[in-house]
Amino acid sequence: MKRELNLLLGIFVLVFLSSFVLAGCNLGVSLLNQDPYPAVPGDYVKLVFQVEGVENSECQNVVFELIPQYPISFDPGVESKVTIKGGTFTKDFTSFLMVPFKVRVDSDALNGDTPFEVSYSDGLISPTKKLKDFNLYVEDVRVDFELNIKDYDYSTNTLTLEILNIGENDVGAVTIEIPEQENIEVKGSNKNIVGALDSNDYTTADFEAILKEEGQVNLIVYYTDEIGTRRAKDESVYFNPASFQDRKADQNGVSTSTYIITILILVGIGYFIYKFACLKKTSLL
Repeated sequence: MKRELNLLLGIFVLVFLSSFVLAGCNLGVSLLNQDPYPAVPGDYVKLVFQVEGVENSECQNVVFELIPQYPISFDPGVESKVTIKGGTFTKDFTSFLMVPFKVRVDSDALNGDTPFEVSYSDGLISPTKKLKDFNLYVEDVRVDFELNIKDYDYSTNTLTLEILNIGENDVGAVTIEIPEQENIEVKGSNKNIVGALDSNDYTTADFEAILKEEGQVNLIVYYTDEIGTRRAKDESVYFNPASFQDRKADQNGVSTSTYIITILILVGIGYFIYKFACLKKTSLL
């Protein structure tokens, strides 16, 4: 009977101590920051988590993982797990630890809140693994542009480009660059700053350039999106000389007519001056 009582007492003590240890390792996880906010499909985002309770050495080795599944992924060679030794303190001796991750957002991620999961365990002999859901806020702040050649003046080699913001968001500090290429020779600066461009709004940019032949002209459009990120977008326009040579012929025709009219006027004025001089000479005789 005494042996049974001792056995029961031992079991009770073990259960009591086990519950005490488990109670002592009480972890809490929260999402402290998302940068940028909103996250942009196809871009990187930094997520910072706060893990509370790691000051307790009874937690031993805590394993924290940001699970790599839609809408986030890790670059090759980057670990998704972090091991935290129990009793860890940050520099200011607070009772929590911040764990940062830099991940890529799926290029097909939809606008709005998209759930993702983290897992963490207390590192005990029989670890308790827990899952917790968080939301990643996604919004595609990138925009698209529509560009075309509005005019090309052969007499001055002035190329006028037209750019339309066909995206849903306003952008700032829009700059058009004509990179070096065989089809076009730019005189002077190859960049033109056109400034802010609202959604569904357009503007023009002039370059002094010699367009050599029919074909594509490559462009780079730089802009600052709504969250302050500077972006670059490759674009191109098609140059067809026939579209602008007729204008040149028309302009030459006008110039020739003006020249002929001017000559006729001068001849007429000369004739009247001559006739006037002759009449005056005759009257003097």
